Amino acid sequence: MSIPTVSIDGVPDPLPEGLHILDVREDVEWAYGHIEGATHIPLSELPARVSEVPDGQTLVVCKIGGRSAQATMWLANQGYDAVNLDGGMLDWEAAGRPMVSETGQPPQVV
Repeated sequence: MSIPTVSIDGVPDPLPEGLHILDVREDVEWAYGHIEGATHIPLSELPARVSEVPDGQTLVVCKIGGRSAQATMWLANQGYDAVNLDGGMLDWEAAGRPMVSETGQPPQVV
């Protein structure tokens, strides 16, 4: 089964209504910088917290796309409409897309 994947160039800016973002990075990565409005569920917690994944189309992100690819494949097997962001938050940041931080510092991908 191939993993549904999109590059940053294929992600509308601004994000369309009804597209949800699922960030599967660890807590410290999330705190330093994430997409505003994203749902944060670390990959290791996803099976136990799958009920928190919003219905509808979901863009799954991590730092470079590896963990989000695993999450996307797992979610697709559960019947979710999930797409992996190839290049992850590094490509999001490089494209100048907006991020927010929980640290009080400018957002960054760590």
